[in-house]
Amino acid sequence: MVLDSGDTAWILVSTAMVMLMIPGVGLFYGGLVRKKDVVSMIGLSFLALALVSVQWVLVGYSLSFGTDIAGFIGGLDLLGLRGVGMDAGDGTIPGLLFMVFQLVFAGITLAIITSAVAERVRIGSFIVFGLLWTTLVYDPLAHWAWGGGWAGQLGALDFAGGTVVHISSGFGALALALVIGKRIGFGDQDMEPHNIPMTMLGAALLWFGWFGFNAGSALAADGLAANAFVVTNTSAAAGALAWLFASWVKGKPSALGMVSGGIAGLVAITPAAGFVDAISALIIGAVAGVLCYKALLFRVGRGLDESLDAWAVHGVGGLWGAIATGIFAVEAVGGASGLLQGNVDQFVAQVIGAGAAVVYAFVATYALARLVDATMGLRVTEDEEYVGLDISQHGEKAYA
Repeated sequence: MVLDSGDTAWILVSTAMVMLMIPGVGLFYGGLVRKKDVVSMIGLSFLALALVSVQWVLVGYSLSFGTDIAGFIGGLDLLGLRGVGMDAGDGTIPGLLFMVFQLVFAGITLAIITSAVAERVRIGSFIVFGLLWTTLVYDPLAHWAWGGGWAGQLGALDFAGGTVVHISSGFGALALALVIGKRIGFGDQDMEPHNIPMTMLGAALLWFGWFGFNAGSALAADGLAANAFVVTNTSAAAGALAWLFASWVKGKPSALGMVSGGIAGLVAITPAAGFVDAISALIIGAVAGVLCYKALLFRVGRGLDESLDAWAVHGVGGLWGAIATGIFAVEAVGGASGLLQGNVDQFVAQVIGAGAAVVYAFVATYALARLVDATMGLRVTEDEEYVGLDISQHGEKAYA
């Protein structure tokens, strides 16, 4: 294939947009924690980007996109980016550009899972956990869907990461939260968000970056990218309004709920963005807004301290989006048809792929978290948690 300058320029920009989403996650989460933990929370997202940037170059890209081994994992033929160069290869963009585009996807996935450990994780333990999790959870899931693994062979569709990014981080966060335990005083003390405008700014960066996330996944500046751009915005808007109205029924219309609903809509359309039209995106986003809101209420009602709701928004939203892809996919958009066009096999493939991702992400994350907790201790001491992680882990304050 020959390099296309338009495609290359678009994926370069998309990569930068997705990278910007990673500090966007930090700001989104940072506003939701108490002011004594905001530096720690934002810092974890930057740490996720740094860790994955090294891991992906050394081994992660090869494990995800190397020669298939038993449908489960990639081989080591691309270790250290061996053979990944500036030429087009099988596409119209440089191999190095495809690699770094996938790198930022892995980075934001690790950033999302920090929801589970907000205000109580040891930074050294998170570094070890993050490297293990990216290598043993994210990389296999990426290979399953995109690198020639069994899910792709089955025909399961995941345009931009519904299973790989959102199910893995969401259900992984639930498992991690169960291991690390509740914050001290959870359910008894005031743990209200300290800065909602900061969270809304983070949501704005995420909404903006998501156009690179989804439209960039077309890997070309073409009509499919345009469709992904439109349905991404449509689903986000529907999710924002659905959550807003659902929260309004129980009291006042929540601005925080509105932006959370927008993120839920973005999550749900991610696997479907290259396969559905705008009307289907309205339905997918609206259902996601209500469904993720109900999941949050369920989590709170059960007393689970998955602190910043990666499970409710990313896990549940990603699961719905993966299944919705099998319902609403239309052949005219991405060449695949779903249940509404009579393709039962596609729907079944989506359910199997999503279900396997849920089980693997939860079980593997739980096992890794237990391992790190038993050997290093995941959690700071009670005194360190009381003082706040900004001081106890970083020796810094967010506010004078």
